[in-house]
Amino acid sequence: MTRDPLWRRARRGLGYVPQTPSVLFDLDVAQNLRTFAEVSGKPPRVEEWARRVGLTDQLRVPAQRLSGGERRRLELARALTAEPRVLLCDEPFSGVDPKSAELLAACLRDLAASGAAVLISDHRVREALELCQRALLLIDGRVELEVPASDFAHHPLVRERYLG
Repeated sequence: MTRDPLWRRARRGLGYVPQTPSVLFDLDVAQNLRTFAEVSGKPPRVEEWARRVGLTDQLRVPAQRLSGGERRRLELARALTAEPRVLLCDEPFSGVDPKSAELLAACLRDLAASGAAVLISDHRVREALELCQRALLLIDGRVELEVPASDFAHHPLVRERYLG
């Protein structure tokens, strides 16, 4: 699957929210969502996706004029267009204001409750742990610890190597 093009991954149920900004800046919010729905082969439900991430008032706003938190919410909404069974989120809370972080968390929680697997890689530990059932600590690309999310911050290895 890692060699498959984006459209094939989306059609197979894999969604991705990248760490780096990836909105199509020349398009407005609605056009961004329609474009990604087309790539994923799903019918466009632009208003529904915008509502889920709190962007209904920005549908005609060019992506280049969105705040950092709004852009992040748009990136999540675009991933949702594929109705993913697995969603990979790389630093979803990075550079995001508290309101956007709450909206993103609620959306990710809803997606997980619907049966999708949501994998989060983030340095904002508090926000990520509030969403997770399991947490892993990677050191040099290897899984060194896998525990229930509620135990993660208290584990001696996490305190030593990550939280200081």
